[in-house]
Amino acid sequence: MSNIADSPANFFMIQALSLAKKALEASEVPVGCVIVNNNKIIAQSHNLTKANQDQTAHAEILAIKSACNFLQKSTLENCDIYITLEPCPMCLMAISYCRIKRIYYGANDEKFGAIESNPLYSFKNLAIFKSEIYSGINAEESKKLLRQFFKTKR
Repeated sequence: MSNIADSPANFFMIQALSLAKKALEASEVPVGCVIVNNNKIIAQSHNLTKANQDQTAHAEILAIKSACNFLQKSTLENCDIYITLEPCPMCLMAISYCRIKRIYYGANDEKFGAIESNPLYSFKNLAIFKSEIYSGINAEESKKLLRQFFKTKR
């Protein structure tokens, strides 16, 4: 991607960032996610672990469920996922099982990131289906929201 500012990836990541901001406003970890099929958003969510009292209510999991319901199928092989934060192992496995074609994400997650950041969770070892990976998209904006959230928790 030569010019990310003009790319569809930037547009969809901005949508994910707006969802992350909603999560922040709701005192949830600010992670947003959109799933795209044929250049159209078919599902979106942000973290809802507190609101749902469910630790599996990550943005990716909720968006995947919504996309599967929308397409009325259990796989999303012609879809792309845009996430403001590198997926954790749970979310990476869900993405992999759904056979999502491309993963775009913003900030790395040094503690729990399962794609590039943490050698304990190796994408190469965990993933059943190998999605294309694009990282660092609007990473600074994602990091800013995360810092803002965690600053209030310390």
